Amino acid sequence: MNARSTDATELFKDACAGDRAALARLLSLIERGGDDARSVGRLVYPKIGKGYVVGLTGAPGAGKSTLTSALISHVRSLKQEVSVLAIDPSSPFTGGAILGDRVRMQSHATDAGVFIRSMATRGHLGGLSLATSEAVRLLDAVGSPCTLVETVGVGQVEVEIARNADTIVVVVNPGWGDSVQANKAGLLEIADIFVINKADRPGVDQTRRDLEQMLELSDFTSTAWRPMIVTTVGTTGQGADSLWDAINQHRAHATADGSLATRREQRLRNELRAIIERRLEHRAREICTGDRWEAIQNEMLSHSRDPWSAADEMLAGIL
Repeated sequence: MNARSTDATELFKDACAGDRAALARLLSLIERGGDDARSVGRLVYPKIGKGYVVGLTGAPGAGKSTLTSALISHVRSLKQEVSVLAIDPSSPFTGGAILGDRVRMQSHATDAGVFIRSMATRGHLGGLSLATSEAVRLLDAVGSPCTLVETVGVGQVEVEIARNADTIVVVVNPGWGDSVQANKAGLLEIADIFVINKADRPGVDQTRRDLEQMLELSDFTSTAWRPMIVTTVGTTGQGADSLWDAINQHRAHATADGSLATRREQRLRNELRAIIERRLEHRAREICTGDRWEAIQNEMLSHSRDPWSAADEMLAGIL
C-alpha cells in the first residue's frame, strides 16, 4: 500500500510487517492529533506490553544526544534492535521539530536495526507532547524491543519523562553542582540511573561524591532500587556498555519487585487524565467564540456581571 495513505488500519498492518514508511506515516498521524490519531491509538492499544522504554533526560548541553548515539552503537553491537524518539524544541515557525538530535545520530541512519524519529515539543512545558505516549506505544506494537526517549532538557519540568519511561536515566556533567541544586531539580524523585557524561573532564570524582551524598540522605527501603551512578564519554562511546548493563539491572529489579507494573499502571492513569483535560481544553476553546462569548465579555467589562458567574454560564455548555 502507498505509505502516503491515511488509512490507519492498512498502515498499521504494513508497519507491523516492517514497512518503515508506513510507520513514519502513522507517527505523523499521531503528531497531527484528532480523529486519525485516535484511530491509530485504538489499533495499537491491544498489541502493547512487550517493549521497554528508557528515558534520557538532563539539562541542555549535557551531551544526551551524543550519549544516545553511543548507546545505540553498543546495543547494535549486541545484535539487538532499538528505536529512538528524540524530543526536540518546536520550530517557532512551523511547530515541527528542529531535528538537531536526529542530525547528531546520522551515523545510524542507514542501519535497518535502528529507527529514529524526532518529535516536536509543540510548546508543551514538560518537553513532551501527549503524542509521545502514543508514539511509544506504536513502536512497541510494531515490535520494537526497546525505545529510547531523549528529552530536550528544559529545566525542572523535564521530570515529565517519568510518565513515559520504564527506566529513567538522568545525565549530568562534571562540575554539575551540589546536592542542593540536585534536590531542587527533583532528580532524586525520578532518576533510576545517574550518568556523569563527559567524564574525560575534571571534576568527575567531586560530582560522584555529590550524587552519593545526595543518595545517602534519601530514605531507601531494603528492597528499593538505589539509583546507580555510571560514568561515560559519549563522544568516544566509553561507558556505554556499563550504562546498558545498569539499564538491564534496573529492568530486572523493577520486574521482580513489581514496581515496573506499578509504574506502567500509573502512567496509564495519568495519561487518561491528561487526555480528558486536553479534550476539555479543546472544548473550552470552541465555546469561547461567537456572539454569546462577545456579549458575556462585554457584560463583565461593564461590571454588570462578575467573571465567576460569566465563566459558570459558559461552562454550562461543557458540563
